[in-house]
Amino acid sequence: MPSTAVTRRVLPSNLLALPGVYRPQADTRLLADELGRESLGVATQVLEIGTGTGALALSAAARGARVTAVDVSRRAVVTARLNALRHRLPVQVLHGDFAARTRGRRFDVVLANPPYVPSPSPDLPSSGPARAWDAGPDGRVVIDRICESAPVLLRAGGVLLMVHSVMCGPERTLERLAQAGLFGQVTAKVSVPWGPVLRSRRAWLRKQGFSEAGEANEGLVVIRAQAI
Repeated sequence: MPSTAVTRRVLPSNLLALPGVYRPQADTRLLADELGRESLGVATQVLEIGTGTGALALSAAARGARVTAVDVSRRAVVTARLNALRHRLPVQVLHGDFAARTRGRRFDVVLANPPYVPSPSPDLPSSGPARAWDAGPDGRVVIDRICESAPVLLRAGGVLLMVHSVMCGPERTLERLAQAGLFGQVTAKVSVPWGPVLRSRRAWLRKQGFSEAGEANEGLVVIRAQAI
């Protein structure tokens, strides 16, 4: 349902964030740009997976969409609810696993900025700020779950917009989505400087083949997939 006109990206300003809650960064802004290309209205049902401060959920709600946001972090849930109240926008914010909390519901648009940083640990963190970025040895633990869940989350013609690092393999994401019956493509790409987490793992990332010697920029992509 891409619109022929592009709505200028507008992320809410003056967002509150409790300690440890992921603040909007380059990946959030890139996803917001792509959201601006989608047609939203009062009948549009939107789900945001991993809402953080609620920035994207609020952006969709400001355009009239009916928005549900989910996060596994209690601090993120409190933060998003406070920001929704502060901006006087109606967003339903739920705590827990996105699949469990939305079982039986379908949406026109699903937004996802999942954890996608490759981590030496095979287990996802159960607490702390690293929950927002650590995603297993290949960075795909949450990405793959979203790909698998997309067919039951989306209405016919519905759209998934997901941002993640090039390190995770966009082609693998497109393959998983195709296997799930969705037509996907990369609609946006940007290169940004490595942040402190990647810099702290430079040697490990190079050893695992995720980066080259001296590499200092990370590629980010937005994948748009539509349910047929």
